[in-house]
This record gives sequence, C-alpha cells and structure tokens, in this order.
Amino acid sequence: MTGKDATTHLIGLLLGTEDDWPRAFETLVRRLGPLQHSGSEHRIETERITIEPFDLRDQLRYDVVIDRLAWWYFHPREWLKKAALVNDTYLLNNPFTFQAMEKHSAYCAMIRLGFDIPPTVLVPYKNPLDHEKWTYTASTYNLPFDLDEVAGRVGFPLYMKPFDGGAWRGVSRVEDTASLHSAYDASGQMLMHLQSAVGDFDAFARSLTIGPETQVMKFRPELPMHDRYEVAHDFLPPEAGQEVLTLSRTINAFFRWEFNSCEALVTGNRVQPIDYANACPDIAITSLHYYFPWAIQNLLSWSIFCAVSGRRTTVDTSSRSWFAIADDPDLDWHAKLGQYAKLADTYFQADEYREFCSSTLASLPALVHDWIGSAEFDALLVETVGKTYPAPEQEKFTAHFRGLLSSWRDDNQNANTDGVRR
Repeated sequence: MTGKDATTHLIGLLLGTEDDWPRAFETLVRRLGPLQHSGSEHRIETERITIEPFDLRDQLRYDVVIDRLAWWYFHPREWLKKAALVNDTYLLNNPFTFQAMEKHSAYCAMIRLGFDIPPTVLVPYKNPLDHEKWTYTASTYNLPFDLDEVAGRVGFPLYMKPFDGGAWRGVSRVEDTASLHSAYDASGQMLMHLQSAVGDFDAFARSLTIGPETQVMKFRPELPMHDRYEVAHDFLPPEAGQEVLTLSRTINAFFRWEFNSCEALVTGNRVQPIDYANACPDIAITSLHYYFPWAIQNLLSWSIFCAVSGRRTTVDTSSRSWFAIADDPDLDWHAKLGQYAKLADTYFQADEYREFCSSTLASLPALVHDWIGSAEFDALLVETVGKTYPAPEQEKFTAHFRGLLSSWRDDNQNANTDGVRR
C-alpha cells in the first residue's frame, strides 16, 4: 500500500489465546512511528487477522504475517499457503514444512547433518486408528514386535513421547519394563518415540531464535513456568554455546522457519539436542520475564525488516546444499558447524538485517528499554498476571516479575545496541 510520501507496510497477527505480547508488539509499532530507509519513508501498521471464507484469488493487504495458530487449525494453515503462493506474503513460519514440526522429520534432518541426537526409535500405534482401511492394514501388515527388546536397545531410562508432541503432552519418563508397558498402553492412538534419556548433564539449554538472532537461556523444566527460565549469563562453555547457536539457526534455515525454540542437554562441550521444532514458541511475559524485552524487540525488528526490505517466502528447503556439507569427508565437525552457520546467515540475510537494525531501527532498543519501565507496560504486566494466577497469588507474582524486568533494565541501561547476550 503506497501513499504519496510514504510506503505503508501491514503486519498481520494470526493469533490464538495470547494477548500480552501482541499488545506489546502493537504498542511498540505505534511508538516507533515512521522509518527512514534507503531515502524513503516507511510506515508500519499491524492488524489482527480474522478467520473467514477466502477466495484463492483474493489479493491480500499483508506484507508479513506472524502465525501463532495454523499449526493447530487447517483453515488458517491453508490461508497461509495461499498467501505465500499467490500473494508473496512473508510468513513466520513456513506452513509448507509444518510436517517437520511434528519432531520426527526434524530429528531425521539433524541426524543427517551430524548433530548428536540421543538414540530414538519410532514404534507403531498401541491402538489402531479408527479407520476401516487402517484396521485391515494393521492386522495384515503390522508385524508383531517385542517392546521390551526395542526398549532394551534404546536403553533405560528413556522417554516415551509423541512424534508430534507439544507442551509436554503425553511425555513419560520410563525407568523399567513395568513403566514402559504402562506408558505404551496409555498412549492409545498417539504415535510414539522411545528416546534414550541423557544421564547426568550440566545444563538444559533452551534457545529462542527469531530470524538470525538467538537467545540461549538456562531452562529448568521441573519447576513451575514462572521459574523455568533462570537468569544466567555465560552458563555454557564457549564451544558448546556456539554449537547450540548454530543448531538453532541451522534447523530454522533448513526448514525455512523464522520463529522457533530449541532444547538441548549440555555436558561439558557435548551438546545433545532433544527438541527443536516448535511452531508456537512461548514468549509470554510471565514465562520469559527477564528475556521478554529481547524477544519482543527482535520479533519487531525481524518482522519490520522483512516488510520493508520486501523479503519473500521460500517454500522449498534446498536440503541438498546442507547434505553436501554433511557428506564432505574432508570436513570435521567444527568445520561443518561453520559451514552450516554460513548457510544460515545467508538465508537470513544476517549482515543486511543487522545493518538495518543499526540504522533504520537504531532507536528501537532505547524505545523498548523505556517502555519496559513505563506505567503502560506495568499495567499490561499487572493485567497479564491477573489473568494467569489466582487472586491470592497475584501480588506476589507481580512483584516477582517487576523485579526481573527491572533487573533487565539495569543490565541494559545503555540501550544503544541490541542488548543481546549470546
């Protein structure tokens, strides 16, 4: 959409139940105002997308869509595919590789590239699917198998988890044959992986990647959500930290994702990825707390860069270029990581993007820093806590999150850079 003196770019938000980060995103876009880029003025607007009938030849007004819904619902997923193929709308994330976000394909791809994935086996359904043809096929062609033998090859303890899991749904820690059979019986019509549990490890690293930028955070999954992300800088050895960064950007660039979280268990310099396909990564204020400003700033920066620069969705994965590196006998593991990083940076236009951030979006870090300390943000925080926690706990949690966000503001007092700890 072009006016006389400025080009207007519309960012669409395709949302589920969340409201905190979308309001933050919308507020910061308004506060950012017009941008100067390559001698022209650009205005950024946002709109929440509604679900309704659509003609496949309809023209769309959106330059960029941030998708937080289509993983679960087919109608918006098909709308996104039409937007990419017919209208060249840029999408976060690519709906054509959603099948990989069931984790199985992501495991396979990263094994193919040489990452240290724990031993993993896919086992047939415990109960046949409720489909007349599948019942016959299963009874005729599903070979009997010994679950205990398979588990023995994987090794106890292990985790049984859905191949398309999310939010810890259906995940069981299996210590012995009794718990193995109990978990398998309970799996019903869920298709399950058996994955070897990593023994004693030094750190559980969860990395959130938006475009070419990654924040690696110390994660404690056994704790309540408000305590899972520990504020801990430089908690990984440099070599392991670099591998986690490269893994995070590699999986995204390989599958053409823009907005994803990865999990890895780190022992010394050994990195073992266990989950790195998340169609809707958590960026709630009450989950990320200290790290929320980083997330919202980078989501803004990347979305605006894609809109203003006219970046186009690439629906194919170009896997052969990655596999050529994986199969090169002259490259050791560190050399392969370096080549993967170069491919990822090329895909994400990393140099061009960072130049855009330092020039066109130079005011954004200070804007985010000031807004996180404002009464308007505090009101959003209080409202979000009110929706998340029972009344007797709201005062405690409001103080808890205020303290963490105040710490972030203190740590990023001179907000003249991106404020990122990598």
